[in-house]
Amino acid sequence: MEDQVELWWFGDPCISVLCYCTSVTVVLGLGLAGVLLLSSAGSATGPSALWRLAVGSTLCLLALAVLLKQLLSSAVQDMGCIRSRRRILQLRSGGSLDPLLLLATGLALMVCGAALLLALSRSDTLLSGTVLLASGGAVVLGVVAYGTVVYVKEWRRRRTRRRRRGRRVRVYAVTAQRNQPWRDSASSQASLI
Repeated sequence: MEDQVELWWFGDPCISVLCYCTSVTVVLGLGLAGVLLLSSAGSATGPSALWRLAVGSTLCLLALAVLLKQLLSSAVQDMGCIRSRRRILQLRSGGSLDPLLLLATGLALMVCGAALLLALSRSDTLLSGTVLLASGGAVVLGVVAYGTVVYVKEWRRRRTRRRRRGRRVRVYAVTAQRNQPWRDSASSQASLI
């Protein structure tokens, strides 16, 4: 079973499901928010319409980027073109690309929300800006928490491995002849060396 490359993808299902569900939630949230802002830009006038178009387009592009990353990961898994256990473990848990992509998404959400709040001090963009700023902050905090948990687990694993290396069991076998029980301890110690 250890030789089955296909089974390496399913070694730790909790992390895989967490990464997948997070990505699906981000894609749906970004897509819906982008579409809502784009659809409301038609009824707005002046700079409000321009900002809604810009922020809505940015959110839709971010949703497409996250979706593209998920599709590429799924295609790599289905094609079976990676045979390295280390690379499969990295891709399965999201690797370093998922947290970076989610961090960029969260920061972009925060920038879009701040732009809506600061550039337009009108009440019609107040709710959109606040929601974008709060959801961006939540995504950034979630990525930081995930990164901290992964770092602590890796640090503990390395520390445990170092401890095990330092605790090598050394066994000395002392054999003595049974017909000479009066043998002195100096000659027994000398035979050990």
